[in-house]
Amino acid sequence: MTDDRPLSGLKVFDATQGIAGPHSTMLMALNGAEVNKIEPLGGDWGRYVGKVWGDHCAHSAAFNRGKRSLALDLKSDAGRAIAQKLAFEADIVVEAFRPGVMDRFGLGYEEIKAQNPKVIYCSVTGYGQRGPNRDRKVSDAIMQAFSGMMYMNKDGQGTPRRIGMIAIDVLTGLYAYQAVASALLARFRYDRGAYIDCNLMQASAAFQSAKILEHVLEGGAPTALSAPIGTMPTADNFINVSVVKEEHYVALCEALERPDLITDARFAELPERLSRAEELLEIVHVEFRKKTTAEWQAMLSAAGIMNASISDYGDFLDDAHVAEAEAYALGAQDGMGEIPLVNIPGFPAAVPGSFDATAPHLGEHSRAILTEAGYETADVDQMIADGAVISFA
Repeated sequence: MTDDRPLSGLKVFDATQGIAGPHSTMLMALNGAEVNKIEPLGGDWGRYVGKVWGDHCAHSAAFNRGKRSLALDLKSDAGRAIAQKLAFEADIVVEAFRPGVMDRFGLGYEEIKAQNPKVIYCSVTGYGQRGPNRDRKVSDAIMQAFSGMMYMNKDGQGTPRRIGMIAIDVLTGLYAYQAVASALLARFRYDRGAYIDCNLMQASAAFQSAKILEHVLEGGAPTALSAPIGTMPTADNFINVSVVKEEHYVALCEALERPDLITDARFAELPERLSRAEELLEIVHVEFRKKTTAEWQAMLSAAGIMNASISDYGDFLDDAHVAEAEAYALGAQDGMGEIPLVNIPGFPAAVPGSFDATAPHLGEHSRAILTEAGYETADVDQMIADGAVISFA
């Protein structure tokens, strides 16, 4: 890895846990920043979401690559002093505590700004820094419910459904990184720091801004974007079909051997198809059940109709196009063995075995970070003996 990455030379004080904050700081690390992950003695709780291998779960290994870990007791005087020293010297501070907690540690924005006026300080929370919900605990699933995402994602019976991954946390990390990158550009141009309030609520609203606008404009019952569209049952599985333009609808009807649907007054124009979408889908589903997914893929692709079989992640990783595009590399993580390292658009490709391709053990770099910060070996030993610091053995 070269040292000419855009954030090379910048120091990040990473006091985040979970997924949203760690995702944002991992993106900083992959772009060259030195990210020191400050963890409680028991570790970032995000290490233990679901099944755990060693001291990482899948989410922790995926979103903490390229960082150094310092395990620190912020409730101890020594721990707070270390954290303050590191934070005062950082270019970027990212934290994910409830509002006010960092202030109690002497690590709030005003305290850091007084020592370093040009600091970029980003707070990642559930509901933000103000408002009646500011102190409420929240998870990705709860925010999917609160933000309208589950209501928008109803199943065929009309039941609101959670997206089966930690989607809002991940996208909040993207927004946090984007905001920090913009603030760094402003610091370069205008020689100033910034405070950023990045929270799951606002990120989920931003992500759904078009759907929110549709809801308002269409009285709470937005129409479908097109019809027929969606997942179709086949003779052996399912296939997803997207019919956007009028010529796509004509081509689909011909592929289904139902040219009568082209001129049928109920479906001849898009407004009619949208108003009778369920009726049209019932007819289309009958036709799709007559052939296998592979047969439909060949026919629809030949007709220029967008389609894809429903893949699981194994299918995706084994796909010839994914391999040719080098969408991921195979690396290794202690306790996990060989794992896929997904490459991120616009970022350096993962290099298996490199520092940036692995996530740190809890306290793996405690000694190195403290030594670089100017602490003597004897002092570090005493901090470890006193329980203010943990060093990975």
